[in-house]
Amino acid sequence: MPTGTRKKTTARKQTTARKKSASRKRKTAGKKSSVRKLRIKLGTWPMLGLAAAIVLALVFLLVRKSGAQDAGTGARVPPGAWKYGIDISHNNQGRIVWDSLFVMTDSRGRTVREPGMARDIRPVGFVFIKASEGASMKDPDFRENWKSARRSGIRRGAYHFFRSSKDGAEQARNFISAVGPLASGDLPPVLDIETIHRGCTKKLLNERALKWLKTVEAHYGVRPVVYASATFAKDNLCDEIRNDYEIWVAHYGKDRPSYEGWTWWQFTDKGVVHGVPGFVDINVVKP
Repeated sequence: MPTGTRKKTTARKQTTARKKSASRKRKTAGKKSSVRKLRIKLGTWPMLGLAAAIVLALVFLLVRKSGAQDAGTGARVPPGAWKYGIDISHNNQGRIVWDSLFVMTDSRGRTVREPGMARDIRPVGFVFIKASEGASMKDPDFRENWKSARRSGIRRGAYHFFRSSKDGAEQARNFISAVGPLASGDLPPVLDIETIHRGCTKKLLNERALKWLKTVEAHYGVRPVVYASATFAKDNLCDEIRNDYEIWVAHYGKDRPSYEGWTWWQFTDKGVVHGVPGFVDINVVKP
């Protein structure tokens, strides 16, 4: 073979070899790329699965919590033959069915919403309704709740949420303005005392509370009731308030409150009552 022909043949072979080598490299690179992509995809799936599992768990918990409330199971009632009542404010969401209020309990003594679950059914006998707070705030739902309670025939009472940072007489005037006249059969006015604000002493708290109590009593001719937790009443209220006024005590999860001199007892804020959406405070009056 002539030298020129041999050179051309050699060149063609080298070119073909380079093309084959390049093709092999491209295929190898493609395979590596595919492997990397597969690894990325395979690595992504566990993360997506974990995220999905977390979301499903949260949804399950929310549904379970909502379902428990929708099923209508609430706090246990204390043993005894009680006359039940509730207390409400604008914080109670939803429409109250005033002509269908019942405290129903199952075989375990827990409050339930549905009659089919109930072993014992008793009507709600009284209701305390928030009227005002501090020196100027009036509960936006008070008027409607106050009238509805009257129309339903349930014995009603109004309460004021006390602010120890405000003057007692000024708060009393706010309450009187919100409630207006009392009707025959209405429960006594209530002073709800739960906190001591910064800068207020026990002495000042009691002075302002007594001012409210005496101002309201002078206006209505009825001695008010004082609401407080068992601990707050024992630790912060003066002897004059504890001895001269009926105490509506809040103490949860007990068969009896630890405070001895009570007349009314709020035994839970997680009760379920037929006719009231969500949870509600339930109370009893001493027999």
